[in-house]
Amino acid sequence: MILGVYAGSFDPPTLGHLDLIERASVLVGRLVVAIGVHPTRKPLFSAEERVALLRDLLAGRGQIEVQTYQGLLVDHCRAIGAQVIVRGLRGGMDLDYELPIAQANRAMAPEIETIFLAPRPEHGFVSASLAREIASHGGDVSRFVAPPVAEALRRKFVKA
Repeated sequence: MILGVYAGSFDPPTLGHLDLIERASVLVGRLVVAIGVHPTRKPLFSAEERVALLRDLLAGRGQIEVQTYQGLLVDHCRAIGAQVIVRGLRGGMDLDYELPIAQANRAMAPEIETIFLAPRPEHGFVSASLAREIASHGGDVSRFVAPPVAEALRRKFVKA
């Protein structure tokens, strides 16, 4: 069985992320959604909150697991026995960013393949930073995130 990893910050998880998770999960036997925890970054949602949101959104999908990791993604992939890294590409700028990372990962871990998936057109412009920005101004994010995430964003910015 092929184990794939779809990694990101998921701060917050968007409909674009969910699109790629659903589509990647049919390409591999098991998919780990890996939330990167970086000590230098200051996310809006804690790692625990992001794990809880994703587990809620992905409940009932036994072949998908949510976990956190620190350090290099290829080290985490090796530790859990993953053979595939899944990355999303919304456009050329994403490719310019992702390709050198994929090549470095390949140099460090040639046994792990990287595959790129493009989101469905309706999610091609969606990003977590866009959802956060709209929510921070009290805007409607329902076209960009699932209802539980929209509510979590509303609660974050009501407190701010």
